[in-house]
Amino acid sequence: MATSLAVIILLGLLANTLFTKLKLPGLLGMLILGVIIGPYVLNWLTPDILNVSADFRKIALIIILLRAGLGISRDELERVGSAAIKLSFVPGLVEGFTIAFVSTRILGFSFIEGGILGFIIAAVSPAVVVPQMLYFTEKGIGTNKGIPTLILAGSSIDDVFAITIFTTFLGLYSGSHVNIGIQLLNIPVSILLGIGLGIIIGLVFVHIFKKYHIRDSKKVLYILGASILLTTLENVLKNRIEIAGLLGVMTIGFIILEKRPEVAKRLAVKFNKIWIFAEILLFVLVGAQVNITVAFNAGLKGLVIIFAGLIGRSIGVIISTLGTNLNWKEKLFCVISYIPKATVQAAIGAIPLSLGVKSGEIILAVAVLSILVTAPLGAIGIKVSAGRLLETEV
Repeated sequence: MATSLAVIILLGLLANTLFTKLKLPGLLGMLILGVIIGPYVLNWLTPDILNVSADFRKIALIIILLRAGLGISRDELERVGSAAIKLSFVPGLVEGFTIAFVSTRILGFSFIEGGILGFIIAAVSPAVVVPQMLYFTEKGIGTNKGIPTLILAGSSIDDVFAITIFTTFLGLYSGSHVNIGIQLLNIPVSILLGIGLGIIIGLVFVHIFKKYHIRDSKKVLYILGASILLTTLENVLKNRIEIAGLLGVMTIGFIILEKRPEVAKRLAVKFNKIWIFAEILLFVLVGAQVNITVAFNAGLKGLVIIFAGLIGRSIGVIISTLGTNLNWKEKLFCVISYIPKATVQAAIGAIPLSLGVKSGEIILAVAVLSILVTAPLGAIGIKVSAGRLLETEV
């Protein structure tokens, strides 16, 4: 495994540097590298590292969400509050049900199979979106109207809705007794529990940091350890009650910023340094999950379904930003920022096949294709459009 880590780090740094020099997002280079050196192309990575890939990716995602929380102020959040709430579920719902309907026509799916596919695809990728929004925040791009914060907040909850509704459709397919009302009620409960636990953990750390002198490096490790345990608790209790663990992780950072802003700023610098390593692991290992052969099996029909879903998602974003002070350029940027798929699709795309869903192979193929198409498209779109569509504060 050590050798595979060395390969990931060295080639990941090179890919990041090369794509940055080409004026392309560095994460795109790392994603492509992961595809190339992964088990489905060159197979340079050992089974050991692939077995723990999910854990590495989760830790990397935790790091960037903690960093995001440490950069979201209450004033910014209040300014974008209602729009962020709408962005957290409207685009995903419109996209999910659009794909569900279209796949019944194009693939001959039942509506339940279409729903399974729709809500696998409907989850936006925080791994792609969050790092770029943090960069824009630091550079003052779009911050005059809180646009990076708006997208950070909305996209962090988007996955909760998508995964919950995906689970509901999966239960309907298997014939198990699923109370749709209860499942939908689980969404706000999950969000509130995640935020509540994040607030409690954040306040505990605020108290500890006030009472005891602890080096910032150790503070980072304490926070990271507690955040990992929070997401572990989410997994342990998922069959009983859903907890939006990653949202709780972001809340921890938010509470520390709210109560101890001077500490939060120092910790944000530390997390930025850790992210250099975590980013390589996250995107190379996400890329390594992508089976190009499976993606190609989805063919033209798969592309039609994905783009139909993106049209639905775009309509949902526009609906969510109605009544805000955003101009048409800024609304277009929000549409582009909600394109990328990666982490969720890589994590749950194969679940229907493993559970014996008749159309599981096609669902997996379209899920993988969605990563190949939307991750590069969204990453490049966000980077290129930001300077043209958003104002930069001086």
